[in-house]
Amino acid sequence: MQVNMRGQSFKDGANSPQMVVMPMGSFMMGSQEGDSDEKPVHQVNINYPLAVSKYLITFAQWDACVANGGCGGYSPNDAGWGRDNRPVINVSWQDAQAYVQWLRDQTGHPYRLLTEAEWEYAARAGTNTEYPWGNNIISHQANGVGLDSQWGNQQTSPVGSFAPNAFGLYDMHGNVWEWVEDCWHNNYQDAPTNGSAWLANFAPKRVVRGGSWLSQPCFMRSAFRGAESPLQRSTATGFRVARSL
Repeated sequence: MQVNMRGQSFKDGANSPQMVVMPMGSFMMGSQEGDSDEKPVHQVNINYPLAVSKYLITFAQWDACVANGGCGGYSPNDAGWGRDNRPVINVSWQDAQAYVQWLRDQTGHPYRLLTEAEWEYAARAGTNTEYPWGNNIISHQANGVGLDSQWGNQQTSPVGSFAPNAFGLYDMHGNVWEWVEDCWHNNYQDAPTNGSAWLANFAPKRVVRGGSWLSQPCFMRSAFRGAESPLQRSTATGFRVARSL
């Protein structure tokens, strides 16, 4: 798979997020050296056209949704850090679903949350190391604890403050945890291998990925998994969106 080319980008309207077309391919999901919930490592095939938002969804984009009568009229608190191009925070999984429903209604296109497999594929960007830049994380590569940025362990950073990965995506590691579509499972036994969401009849928790400004680097690994109640709102959690093509 050729992964050293940035995908084409597009927008479906002034208030829509900028999307990047992903290359199709396959990858090994999980980590042999990671936690038990990251096993068994298994191959996942992303053999369908997919676009992912270049940046985390911002307060500006969320506020446009509210101004247009969407997102349930909910205006999240920005914790005094500012809105505009900061990632939206204090949004639950259900809030994120309200935003993608508004995007679908506004554009007529099938926007949604990423599946967990799509998220890891996008975060790895063709790599099999702990992070897309290697097995170690150094200062100024992401917004997290101990990484010598002006935001780590303090607050969110404006989206795009750090270099993108090889797929042209920003902030896949650190800044805010990202809601994905999947229900939480304790490991990957019987996980789907076609990139689809892994759902369940009863889902007390949904998966979050990527770590945040409050996270140590070990929680920002490409394979690391977290889980929260779909009703949970936090200053450390936001989301990005996908669009089927």
